[in-house]
Amino acid sequence: MDFARRKSAALAALSSPAPDKSPKGGVDAPIAPLLEVLNSHPDLFTTSSCSGRVSVLAQPQEGQGQGAAKPKKKARGGGWVYVSHEPADPDAVVEQLFGGSGSAAAGDELVFRFEPMIVAVECRDSVSAAALVAAAISAGFRESGITSLQKRAIVAIRCSIRMEVPLGQTDQLVVSPEYIRYLVRIANCKMEANKKRMDGFLDLLQTKNCQGLSGLSDSCNGSSSQPIDHRASLGLEVKIPLDKGAKINDDCLVKKRRNGRNNCHADDRGASEIGEVSLEAQYFENQDSTWSKGVEHGFGNAKRLMLEEKLPGNKKYHLSTAELKISGEPIEKLFLWGQSSCVFTVGEEQRILTFGGFGGPGRHSRRNYSLLLDHKSGLLTEMILKEFPSPRLGHTLTSVGNSTYVIGGRGGPSEILDDVWVLQSSENTWLRLECSGNTFRPRHRHAAAAAASKIFVFGGVSNEGIYSCMNIFDTKCMEWSTIDATGEWPCARHSHSLVSHGSKLFMFGGHDGQRPLKDFYSFDTTTLRWNKESTNGGTPSPRFSHCMFVYKNYLGILGGCPITENNQEVTLLNLKHGIWFSVSIPLLSQCLCVRSSSVVIEDDLVILGGGASCYAFGTKFNQPIIVDLHSMESMFKNDDNKDGMLVQSCDEMPTFDLSRDEQNGIIGHDIKSQNDACSGGFTDSGPLIFQLEKKYAKLAKDILKKFGWLDLARKVRMSHDNSHVLFPVNEAFHVLNTDEHIKMEHDDSYTPGESLAFTENKLARDGLSLQNALETLSSCNGIFLKDELAISRKPSKSPQTIMKELVSSLLETKGMPSQLLEQLPTRWETLGDIIILPKTCFKDPLWESVSEELWPLVSKSLGAQRLARQGKIMPNGTRDSTLELLLGDNGWVTHHENGIRYSLDATKCMFSSGNRSEKLRMGQLNCKDEVVVDLFAGIGYFVLPFLVKANAKFVYACEWNPHALEALRRNVRDNHVQDRCLVLEGDNRVTAPKGVADRVCLGLLPSSECSWDTAVASLRVEGGILHIHGNVNDSDEARWLDSVVESISNIAKAHGLSWSVSLEHVERVKWYGPHIRHLVVDVRCRPI
Repeated sequence: MDFARRKSAALAALSSPAPDKSPKGGVDAPIAPLLEVLNSHPDLFTTSSCSGRVSVLAQPQEGQGQGAAKPKKKARGGGWVYVSHEPADPDAVVEQLFGGSGSAAAGDELVFRFEPMIVAVECRDSVSAAALVAAAISAGFRESGITSLQKRAIVAIRCSIRMEVPLGQTDQLVVSPEYIRYLVRIANCKMEANKKRMDGFLDLLQTKNCQGLSGLSDSCNGSSSQPIDHRASLGLEVKIPLDKGAKINDDCLVKKRRNGRNNCHADDRGASEIGEVSLEAQYFENQDSTWSKGVEHGFGNAKRLMLEEKLPGNKKYHLSTAELKISGEPIEKLFLWGQSSCVFTVGEEQRILTFGGFGGPGRHSRRNYSLLLDHKSGLLTEMILKEFPSPRLGHTLTSVGNSTYVIGGRGGPSEILDDVWVLQSSENTWLRLECSGNTFRPRHRHAAAAAASKIFVFGGVSNEGIYSCMNIFDTKCMEWSTIDATGEWPCARHSHSLVSHGSKLFMFGGHDGQRPLKDFYSFDTTTLRWNKESTNGGTPSPRFSHCMFVYKNYLGILGGCPITENNQEVTLLNLKHGIWFSVSIPLLSQCLCVRSSSVVIEDDLVILGGGASCYAFGTKFNQPIIVDLHSMESMFKNDDNKDGMLVQSCDEMPTFDLSRDEQNGIIGHDIKSQNDACSGGFTDSGPLIFQLEKKYAKLAKDILKKFGWLDLARKVRMSHDNSHVLFPVNEAFHVLNTDEHIKMEHDDSYTPGESLAFTENKLARDGLSLQNALETLSSCNGIFLKDELAISRKPSKSPQTIMKELVSSLLETKGMPSQLLEQLPTRWETLGDIIILPKTCFKDPLWESVSEELWPLVSKSLGAQRLARQGKIMPNGTRDSTLELLLGDNGWVTHHENGIRYSLDATKCMFSSGNRSEKLRMGQLNCKDEVVVDLFAGIGYFVLPFLVKANAKFVYACEWNPHALEALRRNVRDNHVQDRCLVLEGDNRVTAPKGVADRVCLGLLPSSECSWDTAVASLRVEGGILHIHGNVNDSDEARWLDSVVESISNIAKAHGLSWSVSLEHVERVKWYGPHIRHLVVDVRCRPI
């Protein structure tokens, strides 16, 4: 059934007098006008709705009724004791609950609820669905999204002003009538807010006559037919301090809108990062096709539009692109958004340093690890540093000389930062700077760029509002200064971009709290003045949270919000002539480059991180991408025309429709040419290119590909004068072509024009012979040249490739089978300076005969000083490590994690990097006045976070493994917390203290149940918290949680303790095996 028939059937059912399938049996009266307007649109119809309701729901307890038969089912049945789609009557609700007139069964659980409006709408296509979502979000329904695009486009329109409060059981209410009236007052206020949003949505649709939903999305994004004077629109929202002599007298602050609309703090949900990107989530929509043309949106005058038609805005030029293959650290560590990256020098090599961001392995959270990426090999390493900034996102990372500076950011919903940290390439630690001068206000989503020894910071947002001040940090004297707002000063903004080029800074876009911006400014760092730039060509669309970079004389902008139909393009500005043009990067169409980092290193652009989380599609992170920028300059040639206007002189050039692997060219470090087996495309004098005029390009490409003469390991590109196409070819083609040329010189019957006349037809029939192909290419007047670009760029090799080459040579020398190469590792872990190989590699006994020569080669390929192979954890009481040291004198290693120093003998003690998130969580607790007992201390996995980060008053550390005890005593001493820790050697069931603990940690896998009794005895009589670890089958999680509560309750009773035992938090740390999850449950014990 097509859309029209489904809509007809739905509207017929809606107008039918018969009751529908809903409990009420019909449409709620308050929502009827909205449904009428939605259903009047040709591309929409509603499938279900609720105007919002206040209710008391009675439902069977867990384990009773329907829930007992199907424990996985979320809904437990039940019915309404009270329900109203209008503001509720407090007396009526109290009468239902306390007057004995309710119809609920004895023992049912009662829940008081307010649920806001929700409407399900089927849309004709994804475009109308996206436009409807945008309109709904702009009206305040921020949780609206597209729930399905598979067979039908379904949109859910809803918001988050719901509430749900348990009241007890029908025969045992735990609240008073006064409290019920209090809840009803709150629910009625929410009902009123719900009504206002619903009416606002209706007004918005009626204002636009519900026609052309793209028009709605334009208005939601702040586009208009006239340019907007943002400085004039600020009005009285500009907050200027009266004391002009104060150091902060130039802080220009725009206060945030009270309704929270289009505000990056509007939907903050505690520690959840969903709220952090709620602003971006509101803009995930398809834009109207006229957006990119710019005429209707004030992009320029008629003269510019005439010029734009002559520019390459509508032609599709491509830059070679590839996903960067990551080795070393898990790629999940780069699954971030809101991080910051820059070039960082290590010795004489350049790497990409990435710090902070939200996401990462396991449970997503704010991060503070420092990652180094070799963009040539894809090797990712984590820097082991003594100190480092706190976890954050929305900060800036800026290089000045050999130093890198982190400024500001957001550490939590209310934790906006103003600190400055520096990392020097020669040091092994971050250092927090004590700055002088003018006050630098806390902020995040600001932008920074360096010129000479100074860092210039503009804009940003805090809990107070949005900034429009320019702060300057002098890295020589560690001093902040500001400048007065003069000249063409930009309006307040956040989520914009700022880059440096010579003595100038360039700034584009951002968000002013109401709409995305598209203004383009330059700032002269010598005169300290802003200038609003006037440019030609296809100006980038308004956007924020985008990337901007500078490469030679070109400035590039890509990604950001709102998402447009040109998402796969990078818009480039020729800084010399002031002309914008677009270049296609097809791989970007698969990405969500929002809050990403872009770094230009050598001739490559590396795009790291980015993504978003919203109701429509969940959470998405981007793969690292590398773009070859070298061909950018050779793509275009500019000349002056008769009128003095700058236009592009460019003949029609066929678009090279290359596959992704073909586009990768030489930047794809893990891709090899199909012709490598023959010759590799290199002669004794170096690699060759075959140069042809552009008019022969498509024909030549088809022939070269058909006969395997095109070297796919390099890229096709244009000559510098834009008149020829350069094809990378292998040596076999060079030899054949030379032989054919000699033969043709002695063949008087050969006519060059004849081969060109029939070549395309013969190619189509797949009947072109080898000789005809060579004759045709020769007729194109092509010449062979050295590929100077390939010669100048050293081909990079991944660690796996280096290892394979070295080990392959060893096997060949020793006469051993090459099949052994299949046992080489593809992944490994790093612990301190030890590279740990998986236990599945090098398992054949033949490797033992060459071990003395083998392990140094493997170590060399991985850049390691010591090498080890993982073994199983011994299933004994002390859980000893069986790590096999392959290269090195001993297994003692020092590992820095979350600002804590761990030392251990890796061959005797286990260390799990997968528990990092849980150690971080324990360190974030506030244990200032608490006593902690760790019954399975090990080397101090959780003891040290409790002491160093959570500032526990005292920790009792129980351990019986002699090797772990040695490391534990060393670690509490090295971290300077030995005065607050007592190490208790032996079985914790004997040594653990009783009645002293505010919390007890039971970090033993697969189960710590053997010491639950000991843990309860260790708690104070007033109770406390138990952190219980366990490996649990994912299908048994609910049953296991219930058994934990029941067991702890029974143990407490056995000890004569009258406690109420409840689950406070469940942490899903990691997958331990197939369907086996490592869980940590926080159990709260309170006196009754």
